[in-house]
Amino acid sequence: MTKILMVCLGNICRSPLAEGILKSKLDSSNFEVDSAGTSGYHEDALPDQRSINVAQKNGLDITDQRSRKFTKEDFKNFDHIFVMDTSNYEDVISLAETQEERDKVSLILNKIFPGEDESVPDPYHNSIDGFNQVYAMLEESCSLISRELEKP
Repeated sequence: MTKILMVCLGNICRSPLAEGILKSKLDSSNFEVDSAGTSGYHEDALPDQRSINVAQKNGLDITDQRSRKFTKEDFKNFDHIFVMDTSNYEDVISLAETQEERDKVSLILNKIFPGEDESVPDPYHNSIDGFNQVYAMLEESCSLISRELEKP
């Protein structure tokens, strides 16, 4: 079983969308997808209602997700860790104790913009348009991730 973790700041906007999108593209008997935040601001909260709405508009239900904080244990529990922005990347990398752990972490948009270290903008203080934009970016990245992971 390959395990993938999506990480943003609060685990209520971007990473729940990324989790839901990638889950919809992978066979759950071979892959597990989860999400977490680098902060504990929203511990055990549902995703932001705007993320829920954008997901539903695109045929996904993310209302079974609850926010949780990223921990050092996640390095042991996951094979791939995709972060949404450079700040979260630095926060996650700072907890890594080995090169193997650091190698698991990458910026999700590097899938569509290799080596450019682009960030998924945080839509929290934005309108629904920001959430739609984030969804489109994550949809494209998750499509590439799923194709790569499903290669024999």
